[in-house]
Amino acid sequence: MARVYMERVIERCVTVSHMKQVHSHFVTAGHFQSSYLRSRLLERCAISPFGDLSLAVQIFRRIPKPLTNDWNAIIRGYASSSQPSLAFSWYRSMLSQCRVDALTCSFTLKACARALCSSATPQLHAQINRRGLFADALLCTTLLDAYSKNGDLICAHKLFDEMPVRDVASWNALIAGLASGNRAHEALELYKRMELEGVQRNEVTLVAALGACSHLGAIKEGEKIHGYVKDSNLDRNVIVSNATIDMYTKCGFVDKAFQVFHQFTSNKSVVTWNTMIMGFAVHGEAHKALEIFHKLEHNTIKPDDVSYLAALTACRHAGLVEYGTSIFNNMACNGVEPNMKHYGCVVDLLGRAGKLREAHDIICSMSMVPDPILWQSLLGASEIHKNVEMAEIASKKLIELGVNNDGDFVLLSNIYAAQGRWKDVGRVRNDMETKQVKKIPGLSYIEAEGTIHKFYNSDKRHEQWREIYEKIDEIRFKIREDGYVAQTGLVLHDIGEEEKENALCYHSEKLAVAYGLMMVEGVGEETPVRVIKNLRICGDCHVVFKHISKIYKREIIVRDRVRFHRFKDGSCSCNDYW
Repeated sequence: MARVYMERVIERCVTVSHMKQVHSHFVTAGHFQSSYLRSRLLERCAISPFGDLSLAVQIFRRIPKPLTNDWNAIIRGYASSSQPSLAFSWYRSMLSQCRVDALTCSFTLKACARALCSSATPQLHAQINRRGLFADALLCTTLLDAYSKNGDLICAHKLFDEMPVRDVASWNALIAGLASGNRAHEALELYKRMELEGVQRNEVTLVAALGACSHLGAIKEGEKIHGYVKDSNLDRNVIVSNATIDMYTKCGFVDKAFQVFHQFTSNKSVVTWNTMIMGFAVHGEAHKALEIFHKLEHNTIKPDDVSYLAALTACRHAGLVEYGTSIFNNMACNGVEPNMKHYGCVVDLLGRAGKLREAHDIICSMSMVPDPILWQSLLGASEIHKNVEMAEIASKKLIELGVNNDGDFVLLSNIYAAQGRWKDVGRVRNDMETKQVKKIPGLSYIEAEGTIHKFYNSDKRHEQWREIYEKIDEIRFKIREDGYVAQTGLVLHDIGEEEKENALCYHSEKLAVAYGLMMVEGVGEETPVRVIKNLRICGDCHVVFKHISKIYKREIIVRDRVRFHRFKDGSCSCNDYW
């Protein structure tokens, strides 16, 4: 009876002062010897939102011989704290002093996942095997999640295949790990396997699978998953709806994303609003994005820092300089302090509009130390406006910050090349070699008949590469008749004009679009060609795609690293501003 009473007293502790009083009473009344009550108090101190982990540690230090549950309470507390890596330190101390159980390993693994302790996870895996805990399905799922979140997807997949029992959480952990680890295609394949094996999918599964579709631009799979969402009555789930809106947006169907947003009338979260605002922003539909942003401002849900970032992104992609600077200046008045990303948007907005000095002044006036992205934005704007002086200032700052990004070197090299300063171009390229900076290759991919096809520049690895190159030749002939002139000024090498034109012909996005045109021949004109590129779209490709959309009467949608470009009837949704 006394134990039940004391347990209720512990549960009613809502301040650190209460917990200290209960601890004092335990010590004086002899309850401290009860391992059950002691561990309950430790858990309340270490884990509850009213607790204090440092107090839990003090109490723990006064235990003559701590038992497993005592250690577990402290490890669990650190696992959910702002210092999760300390949980593993406590775990190592525990190994030599007390018996470790499945809960100990589980809490420590959760800490490893949060702290990204990649080296600790295999050690815990070995301990789990050594202590015969591998049969614990929940523990194995936690181990799988730790491997996945630490990016060790090979071990995660191997563990998944070896697990004697797999529940939905096991599938979810690996699908989510693959989706977030640049292996989205494998994530979708695993999702399909899960479907075939008849495993019941839940909202966590669907969010991870929708995220994989977003990454790949796999609209057909995304639509199938959305169909399952509706059939399972999960379309009222705010997290699933947010993922669905994001999927349609990133697959190029912003209108379908808006339908989901509009139909989801109740329980919209700020994330729902932000996803839709950002969706319209990256599609170049700034006025729609800002219209939703203003509706959010008058909603019961208040805009947060991401809302303002989305609105600034809309202004940035549309060149709305005055509107964007006004939103930026009003942020603090509305209780949202600008962070580095907001500054980055404004610097890019001003820089692209040619206001390089103003952009530079904003960077220099910041109360926080500017991060490399701001100087990279200024460098990119300097390339657009051929401003060598500002480019050199930005480049020097990036070197001082120890940044060795290939794009920064390439931009500076391009600026020098555009001015015909070939010696400076050579110097920059020598610096890249000295610092072993490698240029990221351009990569584009397209989904056709449920398969993802990847293309690199001048790629001949595709089984239909000869037909694709013939299609390129056909396109070149037709667009020349339509008035196309190769943008040879974008080939910043000291070579002849004919060589420059040939160098432009086989960019990865051109190969992908050519293949896409082959795949939609004979299909209705309403079917667009959709391509995703890992870098910014090339200026010459941008011109070519405008001609193609007009000649072939086919909409072309390209998602590059920054935004969407919708080419239709000879024009682009970005209005040539990107």
